[in-house]
Amino acid sequence: MNARFLAALTIVTAMGCSSAERSSTDTSAADASTSSVDLNGAGATFPYPIYLKWFSDYATKTGVKINYGSVGSGAGIKQISEGTVDFGASDGPMTDEEIAQAKGGPVLHFPSVLGAVVITYNLPEVTAPLNLTGPLIADIFLGKVTKWNDGRIAAENPGVTLPAKDILVVHRSDGSGTTYVFTDYLSAVSKEWETGPGRGKAVSWKVGLGGRGNEGVSGTVKQTPGTIGYVELAYAKQNKLPAALVKNSSGALVEPTIASITAAADGAMGRLGPDSDYRVSIVNSAGPSAYPISSFTWLLVYEKQADAAKGKKLVDFMRWMYGEGQQAAGALDYAPLPPALATQLTERLAKVQGVAQ
Repeated sequence: MNARFLAALTIVTAMGCSSAERSSTDTSAADASTSSVDLNGAGATFPYPIYLKWFSDYATKTGVKINYGSVGSGAGIKQISEGTVDFGASDGPMTDEEIAQAKGGPVLHFPSVLGAVVITYNLPEVTAPLNLTGPLIADIFLGKVTKWNDGRIAAENPGVTLPAKDILVVHRSDGSGTTYVFTDYLSAVSKEWETGPGRGKAVSWKVGLGGRGNEGVSGTVKQTPGTIGYVELAYAKQNKLPAALVKNSSGALVEPTIASITAAADGAMGRLGPDSDYRVSIVNSAGPSAYPISSFTWLLVYEKQADAAKGKKLVDFMRWMYGEGQQAAGALDYAPLPPALATQLTERLAKVQGVAQ
């Protein structure tokens, strides 16, 4: 990652915590708009580092300025549904009911990039990455495994001396697409989780401490020994936090990398034909090299644009995003979309109506 960009990201990420806190009082991202901003968006913290990079690069290239509030997927869905932003962003797709209730008409889902949710932790005594399985992760977050030297964790990590410390779970406190991806995965690998907390952007946690945004969770884990949490890969990298290897559906322990995230997406291509609405889960994907907690993240765009000039700016940006923009993904620990999918989505932009010619 470019050193100058990393420094800027550290500053803006810290600011993102306070902006997310302001969202709890229903402050719209549109309130932050100024005459110098062309488009306002709000939503997921999961893709925030790559979105920040894209918006900066696009402004340099075209002069079009895009303001984005990293306020969480739940807040992003709320704001696009109420029409207070020009686009939303989420890591968990909107439900049929949410789409039907949107004031501006049908909302289209456009995958923008691929990312991974990683299991991160703070164990200074352990230097090698931990090995974990899906059912074990579920039981930790259900409060059934409470000590770091529990026999089930030890069995997955032979030869590693684990501390006799309590496990302190850290989870999201806000409506979160990262939580949706994580609980979607836990529901796929644990029947008890599926029938208990279940999958969603917000769930009833059995144990743990809440943090707002990926920023809040990664910050709490970094500062507190004995903690375990889930964050998007870029946040673990930025904060120099470890990421566990997770056993996938083929029985292989897989590190979250660009290659293993891409491998998880490969299996989904058969479900992404011309008639797809692109609300597709790729967690627990088959394949020996697939990282199992991988996901698309989506831009949420009204099918019929209320402002033709803004609609054109948004579509033009997305066309650039599916071309030149994808090249920046790997340096920020995201996986670019497969080229065939990027082409398919570029063509799908023709479905956005009311755009100035």
